[in-house]
Amino acid sequence: MSSQDLSITAKLINGGVAGLVGVTCVFPIDLAKTRLQNQHGKDVYRGMVDCLVKTARMEGFLGMYRGAAVNLTLVTPEKAIKLAANDFFRQLLMEDRTQRNLKMEMLAGCGAGMCQVVVTCPMEMLKIQLQDAGRLAPVQANGSLYPTAHPFHAGMPSTSRRPSARLIAQELLRTEGLSGLYKGLGATLLRDIPFSILYFPLFANLNHLGVHEHTGKASFAHSFLSGCVAGSVAAAAVTPLDVLKTRIQTLKKGVGEETYNGVMDCARKLWTQEGPWAFMKGAGCRALVIAPLFGIAQGVYFVGIGEHVLKYLE
Repeated sequence: MSSQDLSITAKLINGGVAGLVGVTCVFPIDLAKTRLQNQHGKDVYRGMVDCLVKTARMEGFLGMYRGAAVNLTLVTPEKAIKLAANDFFRQLLMEDRTQRNLKMEMLAGCGAGMCQVVVTCPMEMLKIQLQDAGRLAPVQANGSLYPTAHPFHAGMPSTSRRPSARLIAQELLRTEGLSGLYKGLGATLLRDIPFSILYFPLFANLNHLGVHEHTGKASFAHSFLSGCVAGSVAAAAVTPLDVLKTRIQTLKKGVGEETYNGVMDCARKLWTQEGPWAFMKGAGCRALVIAPLFGIAQGVYFVGIGEHVLKYLE
C-alpha cells in the first residue's frame, strides 16, 4: 500500500468515526430542528426544549432518535467524503500549504460541498420523513390536536403510523425512481456549498492559530473548539437555506400545510405567509447540532484515529 493510499484510507476512517460519534451525541437536537422548521401556522412546539420534552413524553426516549439509524448508516460515507474531499482539493489547489490562501480554501470547500451531496441528499430525505412523523401524529398537546397527516405518497398506505426508512426508500424508488431519493437536490446544494465555503476556510485559519511548531498540528482541544466555532458560524449563516431544504424534502404534510414547487416557490410562500423570521426557524438548534458535530469531527480527524487503526492492523 502506498503512502498516498494509506493517507486516504486513514482520512476515510477518521471521517467515519467522527460522524458516528457526533451524530449519536447531537441527534435529538437535530430532530427538534427539523420539527421546528416544519411548523406551519400555530406552533405545536415553543422551542427546542419544549419540543424535546413533548417528544420524550409522547414518544418515549427513543422517539428523540427517530431517523437516527439512517444517519448512523450514511454519516460515515458522508463525513468521510466531505473531509477527505476538502483535503484532496486543498492539496490540489494549494501548492504551498504553509501559506494561507483564502480564495483557494473557499474553492476547496466548494468542491467538498458538491461531493458530499451524493450521500447527503438521500440521507436527509429519509431522515426528515422519520423525524417529522411525530410532529404530525394526532396526539393531544396543550389542549390542541396535532394536525392530521396525509400519506407520504399517493401510493403509500395512509395507515402507516411508524414508517421505516426502508419502506419509504422502496416506495420512492418504485413510484419515482432514483430521482425520488434526490428530491430537493438543488436546495441541498444551495445549503451545503455555501456552508463548506464558509466552514472549511474559517476552521483552517482558526485551527492554524493553535498549531505547535514541534508537532506541526493543533491539540485536540484546539481543533475541537475551532470546529465548534466554525461550525456554529457557518450553520447560522445558511439556516434560511436549510429551512427551504427541509420544507421541500418533507413529503408528509399536515392539514392546511403548503406544498412547494422548487426553491423559489418555497421562499416566496414562506416570506408571504409566515414572514422573514420563518427563514431562521431552528437556527439555535442547528448551531447546537453543527458546533459539537464538527468539533468532534475535526478533533478526531486531527488526532488521527485512522492512522492509529491502520498501524495496529499492519
